[in-house]
Amino acid sequence: MVFLPQETIIRKRDGLKLEPAEIRQFINGLVAGSVTDAQASALAMAIFFRQMEIDERIALTEAMRDSGKVLDWSELDGPVVDKHSTGGVGDNVSLMLAPILAACGVFVPMISGRGLGHTGGTLDKFDSIPGYTTSPDNELFRKTVKEVGCAIIGQTADLAPADKILYGIRDVTGTVENVSLITASILSKKLAAGLDTLILDVKVGSGAFMESADDADELARSLVQVANGAGVRTGALITDMNEPLASAAGNAVEVRNAVHFLTGERRDKRLLDVTLALAATALQLSGQAQSYDEAFVRAASELDSGHAADRFARMVVALGGPVDLVDNLAAHLPEAPIVRDVFAPKAGFVSKINTRKVGMAVVSLGGGRRMPSDRVDPAVGFDELAGIGTLVDATIPIARIHARDEASAREGERRLIEAYEVGDAPTKSDLIKKTLLPET
Repeated sequence: MVFLPQETIIRKRDGLKLEPAEIRQFINGLVAGSVTDAQASALAMAIFFRQMEIDERIALTEAMRDSGKVLDWSELDGPVVDKHSTGGVGDNVSLMLAPILAACGVFVPMISGRGLGHTGGTLDKFDSIPGYTTSPDNELFRKTVKEVGCAIIGQTADLAPADKILYGIRDVTGTVENVSLITASILSKKLAAGLDTLILDVKVGSGAFMESADDADELARSLVQVANGAGVRTGALITDMNEPLASAAGNAVEVRNAVHFLTGERRDKRLLDVTLALAATALQLSGQAQSYDEAFVRAASELDSGHAADRFARMVVALGGPVDLVDNLAAHLPEAPIVRDVFAPKAGFVSKINTRKVGMAVVSLGGGRRMPSDRVDPAVGFDELAGIGTLVDATIPIARIHARDEASAREGERRLIEAYEVGDAPTKSDLIKKTLLPET
C-alpha cells in the first residue's frame, strides 16, 4: 500500500488517532526527503490543535529515536542513566549529578544542549573549560563513559536526526509550545542514547518555560508515561524556578560554582537539595538502591567523600581539559575585566525574583544568544546572587556582576535590579513540588 503523507495530515486534522505504522512512515519520509517541510509543518499544526494520545506520542518518540543511530551500551557492567532538565537559570545540576551518579556505580552518557532563550546551556558552560571537547568522536565518548563513568557532550548528527528537522520546522511555524511535540522532541534524543533509566527535572515558575503548575504537571506526566512506554524506566521531579537555582548564572561562573560544590568549598542549599533528590531518585529507579532514603545517603556520601569531584576531574581530562582544573580554577577559567557588586535601590528582604529577567540580564552581558549564530562570552554573568528571603541593603548586594565592558555592565545591572523586588520577608515556596514515578 502506497503511503501518502497528506492522508496522515488529514486524519490528524480531523481529530482521528494515528496508527504507529503511519507515524513511522511519515518520520522516515521526513528524514529521507519524500515528506516535504510543508507537509511536516501541516502535521505539526494539526497536532498542535488536536494533540496526541499517549500511545501516539510513544509511537512518534520511537520513530524519531529510530531515525538515526541508537547507542548500545550492553558491554558495560552497570545501568546506563541520564538526566534531562527543561531549563532554567543557574541550573548547573548536570555538572555535579553526572559525577555523583558515576561515583555510585552507574554509567552516565549525558547528551546535553546549548542555551535557549533566557535559559543557560550545559555545553556553553563546558566551553568555558580550555581544551574540553563537547563533540568527541564516538570512540573517545565511549572510552570516557566506560573508564570514568560519565561523559557530558553534545548531540551528534546521527542521533535522532528527525528531531532536528522537525524542531527547525516547528520553530518557524508557531508549533513549539505543544506537549505532544515537546515530549517527542525531548525523549527521542535521550532514548537514542541507549538508556536504561532517565530522571527528569521539570521546572516551574518565572524562570521556567512552564510557568504554571498545571502546565508543568501536564508535561511531566507526558514525559514519564511516554518514556516508560518506550521502555526506559523514568521518573520526574517538578522543581521550583522562581529564583535562580545556584547563586551563579553565566558560564564560567557556573563552572566555578559547580567545582566549589563538588569539593565542598561552597554548596548552595537549593542546589544541593535538587541535585541529591535527582541522584537518589535515579539510583532508586536504576535498581542501585532499595529505597529513596538509602539512595540519598549513598549519593551524599559519594559527594562528601570527594569521589564525585574526582570523577569530574577525570572526565575533564579525558575529554581534553586541564589536568589541574579542580585544584587551580583561577589559572584556567576565563575572568571578565569588570567585577563589582550590584545593590538594590532600597533595603529590605528579597521578596520576589523574576528569574526570566535574570536570565535575560546574562544574555545582555553576552553570556547567552540573541541570535542562534551569536558567540557566547564565557566569562560574563553574575555570582553571589541573593535568594528570596535574603536581607539586602547598602552594604549587602543582590549580586556581583562580571562584565566585558562598562556599557554592558550598566545594562546588566539595570536588568538585574529590575528583576528583583525588595520588601517584607516572604513565605518561601516548596523547592520540590512533586515527584512522579513509573507505575509498578
